Amino acid sequence: MPPAAPAPSAPFARCAPRRRLFRVVRTVAALAAAVALAACTRGEPRWRLTDVTGHLPDLSFTLTGGDGRPVDASAFRGRVSLVYFGYTHCPDVCPETMARLMEVLAQLGPQARNVRILFVSVDPARDTPQAMQSYVAAFDAEHARGLTGTDRQIESLAKRYRVAYQMEQRDPSGGYEVTHSSAVYIFDASGRARLLATDRDKPDAIAADVRRILDSASST
Repeated sequence: MPPAAPAPSAPFARCAPRRRLFRVVRTVAALAAAVALAACTRGEPRWRLTDVTGHLPDLSFTLTGGDGRPVDASAFRGRVSLVYFGYTHCPDVCPETMARLMEVLAQLGPQARNVRILFVSVDPARDTPQAMQSYVAAFDAEHARGLTGTDRQIESLAKRYRVAYQMEQRDPSGGYEVTHSSAVYIFDASGRARLLATDRDKPDAIAADVRRILDSASST
């Protein structure tokens, strides 16, 4: 990417354990520095988000959809995917992020038909397929999909994209929160990782870059 968007300092929902947070900060900062250097050498137009092209793997997973059936990444080929890791009991950051993504869809207008929001649970113990379906449907049943899975499946996918999450201590009633990364990963219609949006990126910036990806695909 061209002078990259400010190196994301591992955007986190809630306060993560320090050692783990520092590891993620170093990882994401190093990633941002690498893509910035690569962009400078390519001389490409500036993206408003952080360009991760070539630095993260293609979109690949097998999880469980809202209907309880297995679903893999190939189901979303042909559309731009905005992937966010969160959970249905999240008190603030998750609904705020989903609301921001709704603004992005609104700004895209008719082009939104070629975009899907994939909300991946980091709390599979509580996030049943039905719970995920109800959660995303409250925002946008047409464009958003809720995905959950086994602990192993979620851990593997999170590791693939350098997403950190951790269940916090239970309160007296047995409830708990989950500390998790708050970035949105943007994949093009071929499933290639292209951009990273942090919680500092405004809906208009996200929409502008998603539109650019969509326009690029339609012109090829």
